[in-house]
Amino acid sequence: MVTNIALPRFAKIGAGAVDDLGTVVAQLGIRRPVLVTDRYLTDTGQVERLVKTLHAAGSEAAVFSETVPDPTITSLSGGLDLVKAHRADGIIGFGGGSPMDTAKALAVLSANGGSIASYKAPNTYTGSALPVVAVPTTAGSGSEATQFTVITDDDSDEKMLCPGLSFLPIAIVVDFELTVSMPARLTADTGVDALTHAIEAYVSRRASPFSDALALAAMRSISQHLRRAYADGADQRAREAMMLASTQAGMAFSNSSVALVHGMSRPIGGHFHVAHGLSNAMLLPAVTKFSIESAVDRYADCAKAMGVVGESVASGQAATALVAELQQLCEDVEVPTPQSYGIDKGDWESRLEIMAEQALASGSPGNNPRVPSKDEIIELYREIY
Repeated sequence: MVTNIALPRFAKIGAGAVDDLGTVVAQLGIRRPVLVTDRYLTDTGQVERLVKTLHAAGSEAAVFSETVPDPTITSLSGGLDLVKAHRADGIIGFGGGSPMDTAKALAVLSANGGSIASYKAPNTYTGSALPVVAVPTTAGSGSEATQFTVITDDDSDEKMLCPGLSFLPIAIVVDFELTVSMPARLTADTGVDALTHAIEAYVSRRASPFSDALALAAMRSISQHLRRAYADGADQRAREAMMLASTQAGMAFSNSSVALVHGMSRPIGGHFHVAHGLSNAMLLPAVTKFSIESAVDRYADCAKAMGVVGESVASGQAATALVAELQQLCEDVEVPTPQSYGIDKGDWESRLEIMAEQALASGSPGNNPRVPSKDEIIELYREIY
């Protein structure tokens, strides 16, 4: 079997790497980038720091700081106007998953026009796009290393998965020092998000030995360091390990795809505005329990990589122990249920059918070891409430 692998062309990883952003952009021949970010990073001075490095390297940078959590079709319009007005020849995504997803969408749309809805799965886009350089500030989404973007349809609340090589950044700058100020809640949500990426990449029906190695390495590191980073945000070693693991998990799932957790997670975010990492965390233990019978050995490998059980433990026992560990981890980092998060039960129930339909339409559940029916997805939604 031939495996297709797609990775960023260039990566700069380590403490202080962000100070080399201007040099990276210049080496790529980008002279008029638009830096896509959010208000928080602008207000805290981080954007000014990046703009200075860009200017020092000869780039004429413009800034679009109006990205929103879970970017929508409407939220892209101001960025598209700026890209056009600035005559941009490249896009820099600076922030968590939302700014990076916005940057990817702007890169494709500014080169082609039209609506991002025309790029959603099962379509795969490999045409023209402006080059994207990604600078993550959270250890979770892995978006800097993936050939996907996720944009919400304002009218239907559908979180649209848009795949294809043209959404893959050509260069990434990964500096864990940018994550040290992340609050505990964001650390937890993005950390469990990264773990979900790694586990789903490994059990995906599209997994390969290449993605397996990255996924197992990410799982091993996250299991050792997430609780530490959550308990003490100033723990430099834990922060560095989580940042690298997030990128490894992103590379893994970009090349093997995510599965049922993500398929079910996107509708929760779209309809109830729950952060993506948090909605993944709400689902991960229950979906894993649902799936293990169809891939006992693969889930056992996850448990062993995470140090949950020893190498000699039988697969069935190891897979069961993995579910217990995921439940305990979510408890330790205080992951709420949809109910305790504040979602009304009636509102939840009224949207289960459309959420299940949207989950299946995304294609991600088809990569799961156990491919669910619509009714089984609805029951899983009820179980986690």
